[in-house]
Amino acid sequence: MQRRALIQGAGATGLLALLGGCATSRVPESAKVVVVGGGYGGATAAKYVRLLSDHKIDVVLIEPNDSFISCPLSNLVLEGARDLSSLATSYDGLRRQHGITVVKDYVSAVDPAKKTVTLARGGSIRYDKLVLSPGVELQLDTVPGLSEAHAEGRVLQAWKAGPETVALRKQLEALPDGGVYALTVPEAPYRCPPGPYERVALVASYFKKAKPKSKVVLFDANPDVTSKGALFKKAWSELYPGLIEYRPQHKVVGIEGNTLKFEVQENFKADVLNVLPQQRAGQIAVQTGLANSNKRWVGVDYLTFQSTAAKDIHVIGDAIQLAAGMPKSGHMANSHAKVAAAAIVSELSGLAPNPKPLLTNTCYSFVAPDLVVHVASVHEYVEAEKTFKTVAGSGGLSSERNALEAQYALGWAKNIWADALG
Repeated sequence: MQRRALIQGAGATGLLALLGGCATSRVPESAKVVVVGGGYGGATAAKYVRLLSDHKIDVVLIEPNDSFISCPLSNLVLEGARDLSSLATSYDGLRRQHGITVVKDYVSAVDPAKKTVTLARGGSIRYDKLVLSPGVELQLDTVPGLSEAHAEGRVLQAWKAGPETVALRKQLEALPDGGVYALTVPEAPYRCPPGPYERVALVASYFKKAKPKSKVVLFDANPDVTSKGALFKKAWSELYPGLIEYRPQHKVVGIEGNTLKFEVQENFKADVLNVLPQQRAGQIAVQTGLANSNKRWVGVDYLTFQSTAAKDIHVIGDAIQLAAGMPKSGHMANSHAKVAAAAIVSELSGLAPNPKPLLTNTCYSFVAPDLVVHVASVHEYVEAEKTFKTVAGSGGLSSERNALEAQYALGWAKNIWADALG
């Protein structure tokens, strides 16, 4: 039944074509794929390697957390519209329905020559193919004073949904009416381009209800809003007049107490500081020597998502050097994973990967708990340039914020969580 459902789904998305014919009949029974990281990319890759190989390839997923927690929708926790637990999904579906071995641990080292990963709690696991989906590392040390303030719990990032999201919500609850919340955005690229702009809208939504004398200040190192700019600015001015102040081209270069220091402009003091520093590929990718693009991101062969620095290691999601127009988003990581999984199954079967993979992306942003805007796109692999390019005329932006898209956004979340983990 799972095979039939897969074929139906694969036919709709073009995944079946990626397998290169009867790939599953050639898969060696002893093949093993290890996946590091159980987020949108890793969980999807683990599941789809099993499905596309007709459950012949042994898959081990290594993830330190008990459950998957979605970053998309987590700004609603700051608003008070959702609890963090509502964003969590167990890995039991991958275990029970797909026979994936889930190991709760960190990977402390990768040996590309021996094809092994070493676990933090001891022992190692051999692989034929390795999928790294490590997400991003927030470079706290690029802002003097931030590492110490973060360690003390005074200045949070909450950019990886989890305990920090709850802690930031508590800081907002403790803020007196009339207080100031300041969020800083690093220069692009960073994880989830529209995320900061959604966050200030939802914090303002909370202030409007509970602390109407308070204020939100967004310091953006970029020259303008990097995603859905007109839609966000319209929502800020019409839904939260006087509550949100946007300051572009403000690059934070230091923190002292509750004061932000900027490269050019005057210092600014706020009651709650939420600092998002520069980001790079997750630590295990950097440590393994895969971050060969500006020492921050992993270069990959976009046809298979194999690292350009190490054979048989495929890297997906926010950690890679992106093709033009390709955002660092959960949906995009899910798309990377399917192309990589299909390429892995094909290669382990002695077949060439599909020469024309497609990627899709949709990103919904809440500007209020019941109002949403979106951006969507389709990306095709162009052999002549060996990269993905956005398909002309695909996707697009919302014409305006609306309540129907809020329902679409919640439906999108349920569907993609089921696709990755169900």
